[in-house]
Amino acid sequence: MFKKLEELEKKYLELNKTLSDPKIISNQSKFQEFAKMHSDISKVVLKYIEYKNVAKEIEENLKMLTEEKDVEFKKLINEELERLEEKKENLKTKLQELMFPKDPYDKKDIIVEIRAGAGGDEAALFVGDLFRMYTHFAENNRWKIEVMSSNSTGIGGFKEIIFNVAGKEVYGKLKYESGVHRVQRIPITESNGRIHTSTVTVAILPEAEEVEVNINPNDLRIDTFHSTGHGGQSVNTTDSAIRVTHLPSGLVVSCQDEKSQFKNKAKALMVLRARLLDKIEREKHDEMAQKRKSQIGTGDRSERIRTYNFPQNRITDHRIGLTLHNLEEVLDGNLNDLIIILSEKLKKSSEI
Repeated sequence: MFKKLEELEKKYLELNKTLSDPKIISNQSKFQEFAKMHSDISKVVLKYIEYKNVAKEIEENLKMLTEEKDVEFKKLINEELERLEEKKENLKTKLQELMFPKDPYDKKDIIVEIRAGAGGDEAALFVGDLFRMYTHFAENNRWKIEVMSSNSTGIGGFKEIIFNVAGKEVYGKLKYESGVHRVQRIPITESNGRIHTSTVTVAILPEAEEVEVNINPNDLRIDTFHSTGHGGQSVNTTDSAIRVTHLPSGLVVSCQDEKSQFKNKAKALMVLRARLLDKIEREKHDEMAQKRKSQIGTGDRSERIRTYNFPQNRITDHRIGLTLHNLEEVLDGNLNDLIIILSEKLKKSSEI
C-alpha cells in the first residue's frame, strides 16, 4: 500500500507543477483533464502526507526520549508518543479505506439463492433453517424480503429457494455469505441418534438494473407450465408458471410462486438479470470472482465456508478461523457480530 502511496504523492506533486504551467492554463480542455486527475488523488495524498508528518514526529520524540535525563519531561514525551501512535493508527486505517474503497455494489439490493447440497432431506431442512435465519436478520435491519421462487419438500424444507432482499446496503452486509454451509446434527428423521453431516449452497447476487444488463427480448425463450407443489401435484389449473431461457448464455430461470403469469415473468427476469450481471463480473474479474458457481462449488461435504455444529452449539467460519458458541442465536438472525468480524478480516486479507 505504501509503495502505491509514494507513487501517488509523486504524481500529485508533478500535477501541481503542470497545473501552474501557463501553456496548460491557456488550454481549458487540458487544464480540466489534469485538474480532475489532481482532484481524484488529492484526498488520499494529503492524508498520506499527514501520516508521514505524524510518523516523523514520533521519530523525533523517540530520539528526545533517549537523550532526555529529566524524569518528568520523559513522562510528558511518553504521553505525547501515546497520542501520536494512536493518531498514526487512525490515519493508517483511513488510508486503507481510501486506497481500498467500498465495493460499488455494496448499496444494492440482492437476490439470494439457497439450495440443498449433500444430505438429502436433512440438507433441505437446513435450507429452510438458513432461509429463516436470513429472514430474521432482514427483519432486524428493517429490510424487505420477497420470495421469487421455491421448491419445498413438504417436511418443512426446500430443495431450493430464491428470494429478493431490499433495504439499506444489503449486498455490503451479506456478500460474504456466499459459499457452502455445512451442518452437523442429529436429523429429526434419524432414529438411532447418529450425527449427520449435510451441506447447503448459498449465492448472494447483487440485483441488476435494466440499464446495467440490457436483455434483448429476441434472446429469450419463454415457456409456460402448470405450477406444482411438493410431490409434483398441480397447484392450479392454469399455465401461470414461467420458465425463461437466455439463449446466448444458456441460463434458465423458473418462477411459479405467483398465480399471475405476468408476476412470475417479472420475477424470473429480475433473477436472470442478477445472474447475468454476476456472469459479466466473473468474466471481467476472473481471478477475484467468487460469487456464484465459483463461490458455492458443488455442495460436496469437503467444500465449506462455515460449519454449524449443533451438538456443541458451535459455529465456525473456516475462511478466518473464527469459532463462536452461540449457534442458536445466529440461526435466530443475530448475525451482526459474525458479519462485522468477517467483513473486517476478509477486507484486511485482501489488502496489498
